[in-house]
Amino acid sequence: MTDALKRLSDEGVAIWLDDLSRQRITSGNLAELIDQQHVVGVTTNPSIFQKAISDGHGYDQQVADLAARKVTVEEAIRMITTADVRDAADILRPVFDATGGQDGRVSIEVDPRLAHHTTPTIAEAKQLAWLVDRPNTLIKIPATKAGLPAITEVIGLGISVNVTLIFSLERYREVMDAYLAGLEKAKAAGLDLSLIRSVASFFVSRVDTEIDKRLEKLGTDEAKALKGKAALANARLAYEAYEEVFSSERWAALDKAGANKQRPLWASTGVKDPAYKDTLYVDELVAPGTVNTMPEATLEATGAHGDITGDTVRGTYAQAKADLDAIAELGISYDDVVQLLEDEGVEKFEASWNDLLKSTEAELKRLAPSEG
Repeated sequence: MTDALKRLSDEGVAIWLDDLSRQRITSGNLAELIDQQHVVGVTTNPSIFQKAISDGHGYDQQVADLAARKVTVEEAIRMITTADVRDAADILRPVFDATGGQDGRVSIEVDPRLAHHTTPTIAEAKQLAWLVDRPNTLIKIPATKAGLPAITEVIGLGISVNVTLIFSLERYREVMDAYLAGLEKAKAAGLDLSLIRSVASFFVSRVDTEIDKRLEKLGTDEAKALKGKAALANARLAYEAYEEVFSSERWAALDKAGANKQRPLWASTGVKDPAYKDTLYVDELVAPGTVNTMPEATLEATGAHGDITGDTVRGTYAQAKADLDAIAELGISYDDVVQLLEDEGVEKFEASWNDLLKSTEAELKRLAPSEG
């Protein structure tokens, strides 16, 4: 079952699960995935927590206690989500120790309503790091314009960061720059750079979803021939940018001081179009020093029939550029697509956060004790 997952891991791809719930923690399922499916990390987002809290009764006791204390719904969400992240971090701690801190990581997101506000994002990142209080936590900060200086500041404080919602190559370069600037601040402050980690979450499937829709609308044979090529091309060129930045003189000085590279993380790797192989964004994005965070269905599909044949990224850059150029020549604006996807990404997480607020508020009311 797991030969393909082992091969993937052996190729230098860290396999993270894009899901977390209390049921997954208490049932032993997370520990089982770590033990049997080569899972070495977990990512969360507001959508994942909203689904977890809405399903079943795994949170009833804690919610009842929070209701008895009459906490606000925002505080309740923070208590619930950080409890899950702490427990998951403890389960993953042996992986963290075995990999010298590289893996065994659990991510938790700042309130997505802060995506366009720098100072509150920094404050929230500090608060989350304090609340979870585990060395193997990553605080997720979106790669919006307002997020970039927050990333620098938070890294500069020695807090490890998962930069999320990256769609464009230009923004990805800005993210790497923000990371290096943060490391330089941390170094100037005398912090141990070896303890600071970061991943840059480059979103994959949504790029195909949007560009394929535009290609389909054009309807020509030339347009249809380019379907399913944009997302891989975009991600592969991101890896080229990663190789360039982390072989620069600026990086060399930080490397000498003990810093860690910011690994590219392939996010949104579940295939949206049923016409494509369900492991497309795993099989075709194999490169050393990367992370692939998968929904459970993609993890199972990769274990069952993933086609892991070695590095499928390096050596593809010329073709990747040609594919994106061909799409641009048809009148599809790359800049327009990636900005739309960033805007939609923030909006979706905000909507999920609002749903999380509503469902948690309903649970607090349902489980509130009678007066007395």
